[in-house]
Amino acid sequence: MTLQGKTAFITGASRGIGEAIALRLAREGANIVVLGKSIKEDPRLGGTIHTVAQKVNEAGGRGLAVQCDIRDEEQVLSAVQQAIALFGGIDILVNNASAISLSNTEQTDTKRFDLVHDINVRGTFIVTKHCVPFLRKGTNPHILTLSPPIDMNPKWIAPYIGYTMSKYNMSMMTLAWAEEFKQYGIAANSLWPVTTIATSAVRNILGGEMLIARSRTPHIVADGAYHILTQPATTCTGNLFLDEDVLRTAGITDLTPYAVTPGGPLQKDLYVS
Repeated sequence: MTLQGKTAFITGASRGIGEAIALRLAREGANIVVLGKSIKEDPRLGGTIHTVAQKVNEAGGRGLAVQCDIRDEEQVLSAVQQAIALFGGIDILVNNASAISLSNTEQTDTKRFDLVHDINVRGTFIVTKHCVPFLRKGTNPHILTLSPPIDMNPKWIAPYIGYTMSKYNMSMMTLAWAEEFKQYGIAANSLWPVTTIATSAVRNILGGEMLIARSRTPHIVADGAYHILTQPATTCTGNLFLDEDVLRTAGITDLTPYAVTPGGPLQKDLYVS
């Protein structure tokens, strides 16, 4: 299914995976609402909503940069209204914005616990809630959330309980929305990488340049997102996808080009065995 002229509302789109998805969809002629907090570039992170919106335009889409903290419902409402005013509707929602905190119970600061839940859970819920009325009117409407498969084995939950709870909540919302919104023909799926992805979070929080070298680029997630978002919304819904599985189904079996170090060792993601 073509994405030409469709409108995608993407949170956390000023860099990393969000930016990669924005540019992948832009190459197909989509309108992209670039949501994020960054309007001034941080050298450690790179990218702003404005630089990404410009890249969207250069890639063949139409970009709208909107500064938005998804924890603030009024800002979310304003962002949705701006999207509708310019593009006339919303066909795709990508819930990418997320905060990370890899710590156990005793090491988790209460403010950090609140932050990951405010962004990952509450923010994702608020954005989706206010996009749904327009998705209902969209063409082949999809909700895609960046969250992992749910496995209740304690080995996945115990090391980073606060963060894992928040990400599993995002996946639970995906499953709930697939059932709740199927009457409107709105698909809801999640997507998660099998390996670590070369983003600023991996570089600055998880493992520096050594882990970047063992990662894949965000393009693998972006290509996976594209293949999901072009499936029929009435049948492709309620899935917690892994990127490799999506691409394999799409006939892409050689994943070497996605590696930062082609042919080198790859680091599995936190939630993938």
